[in-house]
Amino acid sequence: MAEVEVIQASDGPIVRDVRMVGMPLQVTRMRVAAYVRVSTDGEEQLQSFQSQKQYYQDKISQNKEWVMVGIYADEGITGTKTKKRDNFLKMIEDCMNGMIDVVMTKSVSRFSRNLVDTLQYVRMLKDRGVTIIFEKENINTSTMESEMQLALLATLAQNEVESLSQNVKIGVKMKMRRGEMMGFNGCLGYDYHQEDKSITVNEVEAETVRFIFDRYIEGYGAYTIAKELTALGKVNKKGEVKWTDSGVRGIIKNEKYKGDLLQGKTYTVDPISKRRLDNRGEEDRFYIKDHHEAIVSREVWDKAQEICQSRYKKNPNVVDGTRTKFTRKFAFSSMCQCGFCGTNLTRRSHNQDTQHKKPVWKCRTASNKGIENCPQSKSIDEAIIENAFVEMFGLLAENFDDVLESVLASVEEAFSTDGSADKLKRIEKEIYTLENRRKKLTDLMLDDKITKEAYDEKYEDLCKKLAKAESEKLMFSENTTTQNSITKRMKEIRSQLSDANIMDHFDRFVFESIVEKIIVGETYDDGTVDPYKLTFVLKGMDNRNVPDAKNRYKNLHKQAG
Repeated sequence: MAEVEVIQASDGPIVRDVRMVGMPLQVTRMRVAAYVRVSTDGEEQLQSFQSQKQYYQDKISQNKEWVMVGIYADEGITGTKTKKRDNFLKMIEDCMNGMIDVVMTKSVSRFSRNLVDTLQYVRMLKDRGVTIIFEKENINTSTMESEMQLALLATLAQNEVESLSQNVKIGVKMKMRRGEMMGFNGCLGYDYHQEDKSITVNEVEAETVRFIFDRYIEGYGAYTIAKELTALGKVNKKGEVKWTDSGVRGIIKNEKYKGDLLQGKTYTVDPISKRRLDNRGEEDRFYIKDHHEAIVSREVWDKAQEICQSRYKKNPNVVDGTRTKFTRKFAFSSMCQCGFCGTNLTRRSHNQDTQHKKPVWKCRTASNKGIENCPQSKSIDEAIIENAFVEMFGLLAENFDDVLESVLASVEEAFSTDGSADKLKRIEKEIYTLENRRKKLTDLMLDDKITKEAYDEKYEDLCKKLAKAESEKLMFSENTTTQNSITKRMKEIRSQLSDANIMDHFDRFVFESIVEKIIVGETYDDGTVDPYKLTFVLKGMDNRNVPDAKNRYKNLHKQAG
């Protein structure tokens, strides 16, 4: 058998032939680039930044087998995301275009603090024959037999930034708890002073703020006020004559203008994506009254909030902690039920002629899946349902003492006995307890009495419980407000009836107050089908006690056309 001679593999990276425009076919010297990054623009970091650049300039120029392509440097930019690292992305592009053979960098963490990005770019460049040298870890991707070591180091780099972020977050919260202002992004009417982290009134801008509040209280909307500000040439905080209705509403809702300060309005989901969301209870918030000089009085600010709430009402369709799938835009949304298949009716527009359309309500099954899936159902005009309710209400009024009073009383009782006020007090006490537990947990971690792992697990559990409790608190608060509104409206209905001023047109509030649902269509015992029969089911009504009235409003129906 012939003797086999083993030709040893090269220890260093192999430079392959690369055809580039304006360059010779054979490249005899390795084209080397260096990547340098510091994450902050502090003086100490900037000195390190310059030192790194000088180090690589000297090292590459001293090696006769290397030729410098350039030093790609990102200054004062985080390593968790590549999106804003322009020079890093330019280096990757040059590597993919065959302009670089070797990339040198100080460490894995300088290259990227994101595990996914590290592995992605290393694989990408390796496929193009580009070597990456991580000096601190002594890793050369051209001779690396496995990614395991690199993956482990990249994971540690990512964990380091996550741990640092958590520590910073705890520190910021401690400062907020002490009343220090953190993260002020500018606010029309106030000037921020970095030296003592305070704000003072800017009288020129404050006049614009007062103008906004005054006009809003006078009854003008945010859109109209924005147009007025633009016409008057008033500048915003950026110094631009540019106003929007959302910008005006943001000023109206800002608690700073009455002298208070709410911190923690938003939070960062994680340190890698750096995505920020509105804080709805996921993290602590810190409220300080009389923190600084107010621009408008509390009375003016509170009046503006009252107007704002009246204009932008929340969905009232909340019963016992459940919310319907769809917002009830129309009076009969989620209220009409098909008497044949049981699904809700949906609103559609039918052409009455070439120029006019009329709203009708149609079985959702027949509308979405085809009439063959609920063949007995028919579309019914919205006007017919409204008129049927008005007529039904008139019949009830004739039996006011024994029927309608029973219905109204049942509605009031249902709202007054649901215990929302008591539940609200209970949930507020629970939130107070959970917040104290979370504060104590943080103290234990800072005193090294529990491990970081135990802290993270318990902290996450407490945050989930707090988020749930805050959601329940909002629901019970809404229910308590609704109770007061219902009681007031019931008095109005009784007064209307006592004055013999029976309703002559459809009233949505009266309808929603006394009707639980409408069943459209019915199949009788003898098999006869009536697709236009309307059965009004009243809230809290025991129909057995009023058989005559029951028959009168249950059998009320109209034929279409």
